[in-house]
Amino acid sequence: MFIFNFKINKNVLTKILLIIMFVTISLILAFTIYLIFFKDNQSFKIDDYIKSDDIFEINEKNYANILKASNEDVDSYVGLKIHVVGYIYRLCNFEDKQFVIARDMVISNDNQYLVVGFLCEYENAKDFKDGEWVDIVGEIKKGDFAGDIAILDVISINPTEKPENSYVSMPDDTYIPTCNMF
Repeated sequence: MFIFNFKINKNVLTKILLIIMFVTISLILAFTIYLIFFKDNQSFKIDDYIKSDDIFEINEKNYANILKASNEDVDSYVGLKIHVVGYIYRLCNFEDKQFVIARDMVISNDNQYLVVGFLCEYENAKDFKDGEWVDIVGEIKKGDFAGDIAILDVISINPTEKPENSYVSMPDDTYIPTCNMF
């Protein structure tokens, strides 16, 4: 029969455990830094420009903010697909395939309003009458109409009913534009 008698020194054991924990944490930190900064890993990149196939919803609350942001920085919004409801509005100098998907923006307390909207291009634009409410899905492209402007290239268009709240809010500078929106 063997009997072993061990005497454990608490100070030595504590130091050994602290050294093991320090080495383990240091190795994990070093490996993480290597993966983030030095490994050529295509699956993890910090990029401010996010492409998306999503269709973004534009409503009466964000309509003017998004319209303003997309026209101030057209290049960042090119290729973005959006869904918007508005009425057909035309000017006399538009081409046959052009119209504005418009909404009325209230600009004063006495209900004065301004017509605002995206310039749209659609081959069969003549099929829709001025003032007709439509539901549009389109893709933003860069165009020229008295300067660079965001033009909505219509993918699908369908007649719809006038929404309960047909007015939109003024831009309020609380919207923070990002590349390819939301």
